[in-house]
Amino acid sequence: MTGLSPEERKQLARLGAHTKWAMTEDRTAATQPARDGLLRKFEDQVDPDRVLSPEERAKRAENAKKAHYQRMALASAKARRARKQGS
Repeated sequence: MTGLSPEERKQLARLGAHTKWAMTEDRTAATQPARDGLLRKFEDQVDPDRVLSPEERAKRAENAKKAHYQRMALASAKARRARKQGS
């Protein structure tokens, strides 16, 4: 695929994604490994040595996940404000 422009690469990627999802019966099952990996990331962040009980680790991982998404929301709001002021 050498010689493709960035726009052509984007179009091919979109085509592939649409084709994949058109052929996927169980979307939840198809994305479960990604959700499991993200949860594991937050568990590793709060309890890398696995010394906490599973219940406590899950609570803390949930808080770490919420903090992550809150940081993303804050950054998004700042970017929108900056774009609005720049217009």
